[in-house]
Amino acid sequence: MNRFDLVKRAVAAAALLLALGACHHSSTEEVDTSDKVPVTVHPVERGSIHAVYTLTGVVKPASGAEMIVSAPQPARITEITKAVGDRVRTGDILVRFSIPALEADVATKKADVSRAEARIATATAAAQRLEGLFERGVAARKEVDDAKRELTDAQAGLAEAQSARDAAAEMVGRAVVRAPFGGVVASRGHNPGDLVDAGGDPILRLIDPARLEVEAQAPPAAAAVILPGQAAQVFGPADHPGEDAKVLTHPAALDATSGAAALRLGFAQPTSLPAGTPVRVEIAGSDHANALHVPAAALVQEDNDNFVYTVDAQSHAHRRPVKIGVASGDQVEILSGVAAGESVIVTGQAGLPDGAAVTATRS
Repeated sequence: MNRFDLVKRAVAAAALLLALGACHHSSTEEVDTSDKVPVTVHPVERGSIHAVYTLTGVVKPASGAEMIVSAPQPARITEITKAVGDRVRTGDILVRFSIPALEADVATKKADVSRAEARIATATAAAQRLEGLFERGVAARKEVDDAKRELTDAQAGLAEAQSARDAAAEMVGRAVVRAPFGGVVASRGHNPGDLVDAGGDPILRLIDPARLEVEAQAPPAAAAVILPGQAAQVFGPADHPGEDAKVLTHPAALDATSGAAALRLGFAQPTSLPAGTPVRVEIAGSDHANALHVPAAALVQEDNDNFVYTVDAQSHAHRRPVKIGVASGDQVEILSGVAAGESVIVTGQAGLPDGAAVTATRS
């Protein structure tokens, strides 16, 4: 082997050693510089927690505080006296209908009464005449009995005709709708001159704003412990202050579809929230002494399951399933899954893999 070949081999060997050294250096650098996920942790604490049940609901009229006006028969609206937002007093006329079919029916029923009255007059005269003839021995007993039966039938026919006339008159009376209570017109769906069907689209909706309540949906766990008389707060839009209320009814049954139960709450004072306003309801429950609790921010919810992430002594995060109890403000009771003193992640746990290395900062 000549000197030139020896030089070439030495250069190739040196190049190989440099390449191997570079690969090894790159691998070491990649491991050493891998980033840990920054998180904030908070200890699991033990202490008293005051139960607060947070529900969603809507403001609705109480029973008897709402009236929906619709046509009793196909009709034409001849008058609507109120607009949306107008105040209404008890007895005020709200709507007038023109119902030709009812007016014709009343006329027919009145004619039936007149005919029945004429029949009675004829039957009475016949019965009296035959009674006199029978006393003189001219008429037979059967003729007298037949005349009395005709009079009885005529009297029954008159009573039936009068009842039908009164019912028809009552229907005609429904052509004028009056307010059964004082309140405010909440909506109006038609104008004078409109033709409407019986029981069709509402023409007016009248509510009493002094008798508004909240209908809220309670999940099964809350429905089991919420009782009439419990104090509550009702919160409307962000700029609306909370209003005092109390639970009026205990949920009778759970909805088969949603699993929730409907309950009603009454305001301590008449509310300024209009009917139909979505609200948040907070119902005060009992105190749970010596309870484990964590910040609500530590919870990760997936469908109906709850998890927290704990951090061990080697700074690795671990996903733990937990069973939760009551909530109060920003604290949630933990019934099982973690122990007092363990650290749970309150920020930075979104999308965090189980077992990930973290850099923890206490909150």
